[in-house]
Amino acid sequence: MFESDQISLFDTATGGARIGELGAAVRRTNLSAGAWVDHCAGWVSGSDDVFTRLLHTVDWQRERRPMYDRVVDVPRLLRFYGADDPLPDPLLVDLRAALDAHYRSELGERFGTVGMCCYRDGADSVAWHGDTIGRGSTEDTMVAIVSLGQSRPLLLRPRAGGASRRYSLGHGDLLVMGGSCQRTWEHCVPKTTRPTGPRISIQFRPQGVR
Repeated sequence: MFESDQISLFDTATGGARIGELGAAVRRTNLSAGAWVDHCAGWVSGSDDVFTRLLHTVDWQRERRPMYDRVVDVPRLLRFYGADDPLPDPLLVDLRAALDAHYRSELGERFGTVGMCCYRDGADSVAWHGDTIGRGSTEDTMVAIVSLGQSRPLLLRPRAGGASRRYSLGHGDLLVMGGSCQRTWEHCVPKTTRPTGPRISIQFRPQGVR
């Protein structure tokens, strides 16, 4: 299924995955129109084992979607867990709890659902979009992304036009898109022709945001 199971040479902490502190480690960038992005590189260290477990044990789902006059495969594997669904690894429970502890006073609620995308190789991607199904289309919200495995660029651009921003995410990095970001900015993971191993993106969202 996967081009390579190679993992980061930099993600070598022993004793299993460890979640770092947030607070001062988080770098916030204010964008435009009330949007912002928080970035914490290497928030999860020693994540090799959990990355491999998720890669090979999650019941990844393939989806097909209409595009113009045909139905095509979605170029990535997906899995979604509702707020009351059991999660496939204890680390995901701990990550959600840590995000709640840091962001709940600003967000005003807990993170509920967990979505996961598996980018098997450079041919897998996601097109420009905002998470605007549900409350994100009319309300400020947050979407927190934890990336495991190989680094892939995540690009952001303002819907009204202007320069884009680029974050290289993988190896336990955290990116949080907040404020009006889902309505006023778009993000994507582009295809690449460079050889690359799999990456798992774990998205934590408040209930009712997709």
